[in-house]
Amino acid sequence: MLFWILAGLGVFLANVLLPAIIYFTQSETLTSHVGSRDDDPEPSVWVARARRSLANMHENLPFFLTLGVLALVVENVDMGQAILGAQMFVFARVAFMVLYVTGVPWLRTISYLIGLVGCFKMALALI
Repeated sequence: MLFWILAGLGVFLANVLLPAIIYFTQSETLTSHVGSRDDDPEPSVWVARARRSLANMHENLPFFLTLGVLALVVENVDMGQAILGAQMFVFARVAFMVLYVTGVPWLRTISYLIGLVGCFKMALALI
């Protein structure tokens, strides 16, 4: 389970870095990145989507981490089901991030729901 918690944090880190990476590739000069950024240009559609994907991850990560840590410390947990739920969450969140940034609507929603089901599987494993 610890591996999947760390994998979830890795997906979060990728979500954090993605808007900056996209912005960096679209800006004209290096000096626009080292200043105070008081006069940033409007974000491109890709950067805006990456930021919204990150905001969504901020909403879902605490639920996942709480369930993952509880699975490690609570006795008599169905660890197989908890790990399967964590795997579902991690892979679904990777897909969600990619689908959100590329603008694919229905598959993005399905990947979100798969991640949510993964969290519910983790919660059921605790009972």
